[in-house]
Amino acid sequence: MGERKELRGYFGVGVDGISKPMNLGNLVRIAHAFDASFFFSIAPRLKLSDAQSDTSRAQGALPFYSFAQPADLRLPLGCRLVGVEITDDAVELPRFHHPTRAAYVFGAERFSLSPQVLKACDFVVKIPTRFSINVGMAGAIVLYDRLISLGGYGARPVATGGRGAEIPPLHTWGAPLAKPREE
Repeated sequence: MGERKELRGYFGVGVDGISKPMNLGNLVRIAHAFDASFFFSIAPRLKLSDAQSDTSRAQGALPFYSFAQPADLRLPLGCRLVGVEITDDAVELPRFHHPTRAAYVFGAERFSLSPQVLKACDFVVKIPTRFSINVGMAGAIVLYDRLISLGGYGARPVATGGRGAEIPPLHTWGAPLAKPREE
């Protein structure tokens, strides 16, 4: 059986106005577990050091950015902001094609994403559940979906419990395609 294909691109995870230390810690830990490139907060009511349940010690392992208000948010060039929120026009997560360069932003516990953050989003997705779930659980579901859809796992097997198709080998890059400079 082949090895898992390495994900191309990068992603970050962020929160808008989070106020519960345990939820912040859970989401930071999940972002770290799924190998996020960075973590960010917008209008936080907490500091990262308040993240009580981050047993992975993500604070020293990935960059953390804090933005006082939505207008201050800065992302790398080409990075697409994906809001995770229950709205009427949000795309259901199983129907969503993840950008290779993305920043996922989640709302605070008792609030939705702020109107300013929603307006800044390139995409808004929702997890098709009957009601709202914990922000850490939502983060795990979204990042797992990203992993299985962009991680080179291929289609699931037709038969119950089967292993499915072999995982394709890692891509081998050829020589650069460039014309030599004329002198």
